[in-house]
Amino acid sequence: MAKRTYNNLSLKIQLLKVLYEEKIVYISENHSTLMKVGFYGAARTVTGSCFMIEDNIKIAVDVGMFQGSMEKNNHGNFPFDPASLDAVILTHAHLDHAGLLPKLVKKGFEGVVYATSPTRELVKYMLYDSAKIQEEEAKTQTRRNLRKGLKPVYPVYTHEDVKDCLNLEWKKVEYGKHMNLGDITITLYNSGHVLGSAFVNIQSDLSLTVSGDLGEPGSLAIMDPELPGKTDYLIIESTYGDRNHKSMKESIDELNTAIHETFKKGGNVLIPSFALERTQELLYALRLLQERGDLPDCQIFLDSPLAIDITSVYSAHPELYSKEALMFSDPFRVRGLTYTRDVEESKEINEIDGGAIIIAGSGMCTGGRIKHHLKHNLWREECGVIFVGFQAKGTLGRRIVDGAEKVRIYGEEVAVRAKIYTINGFSSHAGKDFLLEWSRACDPRRAFVVHGEMDISRNLALSLEKQGITAVVPEMRQVAELV
Repeated sequence: MAKRTYNNLSLKIQLLKVLYEEKIVYISENHSTLMKVGFYGAARTVTGSCFMIEDNIKIAVDVGMFQGSMEKNNHGNFPFDPASLDAVILTHAHLDHAGLLPKLVKKGFEGVVYATSPTRELVKYMLYDSAKIQEEEAKTQTRRNLRKGLKPVYPVYTHEDVKDCLNLEWKKVEYGKHMNLGDITITLYNSGHVLGSAFVNIQSDLSLTVSGDLGEPGSLAIMDPELPGKTDYLIIESTYGDRNHKSMKESIDELNTAIHETFKKGGNVLIPSFALERTQELLYALRLLQERGDLPDCQIFLDSPLAIDITSVYSAHPELYSKEALMFSDPFRVRGLTYTRDVEESKEINEIDGGAIIIAGSGMCTGGRIKHHLKHNLWREECGVIFVGFQAKGTLGRRIVDGAEKVRIYGEEVAVRAKIYTINGFSSHAGKDFLLEWSRACDPRRAFVVHGEMDISRNLALSLEKQGITAVVPEMRQVAELV
């Protein structure tokens, strides 16, 4: 479809405030807006991704949960009517992008969900696990509240709500295959972030590309991200928009060093890890260390039922592996690895004084079995804790990384005496240089910088400006009119 052009039109001005200056978006007074974009999550924050696209129909790209200090937002009302949505496009299965889908359905959404086949497989495990945690936490807090004469606490959604969500119409989308939604065409491409992750191109009279979360080229387990084509407007993530990661080789060497240093002192290695992607990258890295003879003989525990299930999904999709991972029949099989699903098996790990690598969720230490392992090991000088992912503000992981001397875990003050390692090269997010390269490939009229802490989004926006790309940092709940 040919794009409309506008010449010699009187223009009105809408100001979009950004952190470093005011930007001006020009909107035609004489012609109707072709597309509207509402920023209802991940605006000046890393979490809760949700972007509303209106162009004759209404589409939400992602419906993510808020995490860390913004977690309370999950209990509020959506800033739009869920029943008015025609469709949801999921870029990938992480909870900060897909975690509020059951609530959306609970509040009236009855449309179609578009996602890749691996995302549909993974999101089932992610949402059921999220509901289980919420129900357990609500039950515990309600019991405490009632003893104090306070009101009960309810989960954002339940197991039954997840079931209703999964019973919606889901359309599985192949990379590069165009799909028509009314008058617009959507196409998903490999974003290289996690298994099945995608960036989205939306084409009508205008074209809009939404990056989702972008991976860094050179990922261990999965294929590199694709580069996008030309687009009119771009929504670009900025999680690491102010810095680059070390190479994967350097990161694996750092992991090896941290393990050897900790074992030499007689302690355990704890790795808080996200069940989706980070755990699989870690298992593959340990396999590579074994293959080159660098990993000491030791006990390795994957202490996360969710991560175990997700690893099985990874094992079922070798068509999305990197060339290097395809050299192994199963790149996630490591000698000495024990899967612990049972709670009693998990508790037995705490009887081990040293020589064990314990991989457990959650990645930001906000819940899950890692908190129990931290309670038993964080105060021990001989132990090591390796953080391999982003730690959002307000999380236990962030407090430890920021150097807290003591932290509260399950109502008890625990001293932080273990050695803390931070290895950002395992991040599934692209670093600054690739974000800029990827944005240049889009060559947009304007870029909207999202999914980053404020200063980091600002940094990437300034860097895009230096490359000749007009960039703004939208506020939460701001709506941009595109022409």
